[in-house]
Amino acid sequence: MCHLTAFQAIVLGIVQGLTEFAPVSSSGHLILVPWLFHWCIVSASNETLNKTFDVALHMGTFVGAVVYFWRDIVRYLTAWIRSMRTRGIHTVDERLAWGIVIGTIPGAIAGALGEDVIDKKLGQPWLIAIMLVVFAVVLYVVDRRSRQTREIRDIRLGDAVFIGVAQALALQPGVSRSGVTITTARGVGLDRESAARFSFLLSLPIIGGAGLYKGAKLLTGSEKIPSGFGGAFAWGVIASAVSGFLVIWGLLSYLRRRDFAPFVIYRLAAAALVLGIVLTGVRPATI
Repeated sequence: MCHLTAFQAIVLGIVQGLTEFAPVSSSGHLILVPWLFHWCIVSASNETLNKTFDVALHMGTFVGAVVYFWRDIVRYLTAWIRSMRTRGIHTVDERLAWGIVIGTIPGAIAGALGEDVIDKKLGQPWLIAIMLVVFAVVLYVVDRRSRQTREIRDIRLGDAVFIGVAQALALQPGVSRSGVTITTARGVGLDRESAARFSFLLSLPIIGGAGLYKGAKLLTGSEKIPSGFGGAFAWGVIASAVSGFLVIWGLLSYLRRRDFAPFVIYRLAAAALVLGIVLTGVRPATI
């Protein structure tokens, strides 16, 4: 029987919060951290615990993001409803609201169609390490070569579709949803802060929708929070919500003045550590 302690839950909650919005892959880290420390939550024999806890942590970061962006959410939701009523797009807010809606669709479709493949085949440590390297290089090259000539208000619907299609790639652990959407947004000329802000706003429907969808499946099926784990789950959710909020606040402030180089270096270092552990036989390459 797997035991998820409050300490492990808090650690994983902080990991989820720190990595959901930073361009380093939260799904990859939620696999790698337990794998590194040999915590049983990611083992095949504890699939129910793994799924339910993953949903709980993602809903925690969703809450943290909603608290930070609540004004933006109200603003764009109001604009979207107004646009629906008038059957047209007349303002910048309405265009951005539709951009978020349209940009969400590719990732939602990919997630629904590829859920089983993602859960069973794409979460191996060696593959996560490779994805960390590949998309670190892509982020670095695009960020260095792209101009910072556009703000979030300049996003067109075509840009939103392009960024949304890129978001579907993040279903592979190690890619990073925020990383690939920020990279794509930088590629279409957005400044760093605007790229990150739109990336975070675009992630809200995906994170919230996926959490509600998976949560409903768990609650209506046999896979529910295992008995005795309620306290650990609560600590994990709180930790992910608080750390997620702080990362959004800190990252948007940081990107007004600096670039993504520290995150690129971190991804490469994390990948090197994982591959080194695998090659030396300390931990297996698969779970």
